[in-house]
Amino acid sequence: MEILLKVLLVIFSIALIAIVLLQKGKSAGLSGAISGGAEHLFGKTKARGMDLVLQRVTVVVAACFFILAIVVAVVVK
Repeated sequence: MEILLKVLLVIFSIALIAIVLLQKGKSAGLSGAISGGAEHLFGKTKARGMDLVLQRVTVVVAACFFILAIVVAVVVK
């Protein structure tokens, strides 16, 4: 059981890395770092099509990754 959970954790981590790398950059450079958070917070940039799918898949895979990491930590202990 412990080995299965660890293998699943590795699979989810690789999937999360791949999904994040597939996403398009929202903004570039220092100006994007300063204003990028505000634009995302106030909803000026709306994701559409594949960007929306990747965004939602990222949230689901990240949530599963964190839950699985906590489960593995509890089981191994």
